[in-house]
Formats: sequence, C-alpha cells, structure tokens
Amino acid sequence: MTGRVVGRLRDQATVEQRHSFRDGLLGERNDTPFPCFFGAESVRNGDPLYTAVPSTTDKDALLDLGRTLLEYFDTYREHSDRASLVAFFDSPAGLTEREYHERLWNVLQFLHVHDPEPWPEEIPTDPDDAHWEFCFGGEPMFPTCRAPFYEQRKSRYSPIGLEITFQPRALFENLDVTADTEAGQRARDLIQDRLDEYDGVCPHADLGDWGVEGDREWPQYMLSADPTQAPDAPPITVTREHPKSERLRGPDRRPAAHRSSPNHAR
Repeated sequence: MTGRVVGRLRDQATVEQRHSFRDGLLGERNDTPFPCFFGAESVRNGDPLYTAVPSTTDKDALLDLGRTLLEYFDTYREHSDRASLVAFFDSPAGLTEREYHERLWNVLQFLHVHDPEPWPEEIPTDPDDAHWEFCFGGEPMFPTCRAPFYEQRKSRYSPIGLEITFQPRALFENLDVTADTEAGQRARDLIQDRLDEYDGVCPHADLGDWGVEGDREWPQYMLSADPTQAPDAPPITVTREHPKSERLRGPDRRPAAHRSSPNHAR
C-alpha cells in the first residue's frame, strides 16, 4: 500500500496502485473492450480520484475513508464533473467470497453510522425497495466493487484486494444515462452486450435498473460469483436519525444541499 495516498484524496497521475485498475478498464478481453465504456473513457481521460484504505475493519481507517469521501463530495467537480472516487483496500490474503461480502457491508454500515448528514428524504431506508440506494454525506450513490474472487466475471476482478468505486448519482445525471432516459437504455443495452463477450458468461441475473419493480440495487454492489457465498437479505440497517456519531461532524462542514444536484431521481 502506497503510504502517500492512505486516507487522502489523489488524482490518477499520483497513484501507483492505479496500474491494475487502469489496465483492467483500458485493456481488452476476448477481443472486447471493458463493458462500461463510460468508466473506460473516464479512466482514459484521468477523471477518477483515488484513495487507499489500510483496512476494511479498523475504525480509524474507516473514519479516514469517511473524511476522504466528504472531501471528495465537496471538491470533485473542480477536478471533473465525471470524477468517481476509487478506494483501494488492503485485504488479507485468502479471503473467501463470503468474507469479501461481509467486509463490503461492514464498510458501508460503518459509513452510515458515522454519516454527519441526514439520510436524504427522497431515498427510502429499506434496501428491499426498488428506489433504495446507498447514501453518505447527503449524496445518493452507486458503490460498485471489484475483488480477487471473480474467476469468470473478469469485469469485476481485482488482483490486489477489495476495490470500491463510489459513483454519486449526479455523475449519471450529468451524462444523461439514468435508466429513465433513451440514452440510458441504449447505454445499458450496449454494456450488457459487451459484458456477454468480455466475461464469456451471461450478464449476472442481479443486474437491473434503479426504481424498476423487481430490481434491487444492493446485490449489484458486489455481484455474487457463488450465490451460496452471498447474502440473501440486505446486510445493512439504515435509519434517518442523525447524527448517530459526531466523529465526522466538523464545525466547517458545508451542508449537502449546497453542493448536491437538485434532483437525485433516476
């Protein structure tokens, strides 16, 4: 783990761990480019921001991640309005798929408990709702994961441990590729076609669209390779009462309403 990015926000040019991430998104497999062409274009343009987290369980490491996320929300538009935040986690060797799922949800639950902002009124708190999505710092987002246990779905494979790419809803709105737009549906169809060729297997059954009855967002954050290793119920408890913790509530914190897109609906 490169010490100079631990607990800090860095651009692509300064992050050494980016090589496996960059190579994965810009390379080809089965003569097919990476399925998410928006993600690949973003990396090619140097849009993402990065951080390194030395643990998926240590409270101080996760508090630093929370601070970094809050800094990211406040500043990413100055870097690029398409800048996602990629977090590289130090992960013990030999973790099972089940343990990776547990660690992902430990990270998200910890962030929720220490969230200094209220849960957005327009987002349900029940993950088993088609309109639920993870929120932090007042920002609805899509945190998507890559991990070492993906032997077939190489679009989700990371050789170095858990990766979480935090993508605020505003990024999709800026691209006009939310599920309720014609451009969004075309993008979804193209990505699914590429997934079929790139991974060499059918697109995952849990892939779906936010707000569509029958589809759920939470299983898509870390798609299962072995369904018996994945949670069969939402592994997070969400409530609107905040703050639950004062650890990330600073005196100079800018309210989420002053920096967020006015419309988070897809």
